[in-house]
Amino acid sequence: MPQEEDESLIIYLKKELEASLIRNDSVEKENQELRQEVVRLKAQISSLKAHDNERKSMLWKKLQNANDSSKNDEYQQKPSEFVKASEKSAELPSPTPKIQESVPRKERQLPNPPPKLISPVSSPLSGVNKMPPPTFAPPPPPPPSKMSTGSRSVRRVPEVVEFYRSLTRKNAHMENKSNSTATPGTAFTLNMIGEIENRSTHLSAIKSDVEKRKEFINLLIKEVESAAFKDISDVESFVKWLDHELSSLVDERAVLKHFTQWPERKSDALREAAFNYRDLKNLDSEISSFEDNPKEPLVKAVGKMQALQDRLERSISNTERTREGTVKRYRDFQIPWEWLLDTGLIGQIKLSSLRLAKEYMKRITKELQINECLDEENLLLQGARFAYRVHQAALTQRP
Repeated sequence: MPQEEDESLIIYLKKELEASLIRNDSVEKENQELRQEVVRLKAQISSLKAHDNERKSMLWKKLQNANDSSKNDEYQQKPSEFVKASEKSAELPSPTPKIQESVPRKERQLPNPPPKLISPVSSPLSGVNKMPPPTFAPPPPPPPSKMSTGSRSVRRVPEVVEFYRSLTRKNAHMENKSNSTATPGTAFTLNMIGEIENRSTHLSAIKSDVEKRKEFINLLIKEVESAAFKDISDVESFVKWLDHELSSLVDERAVLKHFTQWPERKSDALREAAFNYRDLKNLDSEISSFEDNPKEPLVKAVGKMQALQDRLERSISNTERTREGTVKRYRDFQIPWEWLLDTGLIGQIKLSSLRLAKEYMKRITKELQINECLDEENLLLQGARFAYRVHQAALTQRP
């Protein structure tokens, strides 16, 4: 009876897998169409951006041209205003004909004067000699030069230069003083640091370990250099013994730093192999001993299985990604590396993951038998997806 149930379950799962594969094909076709649509939209967006940039550049050029024309108009209006002011001053009576002659000379120097100021006949200066001498009017202001109308000139202020030079001289003098007193200050600081180091109990303990336990550390160096193993479990026990021996030192890194012959690369490789093997071994035992709790709700139980499968896939992916370089390094240091292959512990973990798929499908079938109100199609599809995922992860092999 259990064999017939397993066969019927396998046939049912095969049908569900075929249906899910057909759905995956249709979804992939839709994804391809959507990708093509995305490419077309990106090209359209880039063309619109280029068109927008061209419009912005044209508008910017127009604004610049408008600003230039407005500036030219302002420059032309300033001389005309000055001409009007000089015209008013010319209408005032002057005491002597010499002043009368000087006015039109200044007016002839103006750019583009109006026609009234060209001929002195039109000005009311004919009866100047008959009138009594009035009060002298101020002469008209000189016309603005071309440089002043175009741009404002910066006047040189020698006081600012002298002030800056005085400040720089003071700063240079202060720097010389500080440099002259810097050497004894640094020497005093170094002396203080030396005194603190000599009084530090931690540093004195490190020095005593380096001096007194020299033979002990040399013995550990020989043990690590001559270590060669055939089984990874022996590496795990050796690393445990080595860590216990090194824990008797005050500071492992600080003490071993004084021994240049310490094989640091090999000791680190031994520790790495032992820790990775222990983590993978614990994961394998957790998966192989996993049992579903029927008292827990469906969502919580299914979530536990999915989280365990995520951990498994992540650990195997990290190991397989760096396996080539790790195997080469372990060979150089005579550390076992066969457990990293698919024929070793990695393959064993992949086979153990099939237990999760079995427990997953059992839990879904039980829930469907107990509660008929659940969505049967979605639950079966969820179980088929998880089983297919576990199956693909177990069959995947990397060199």
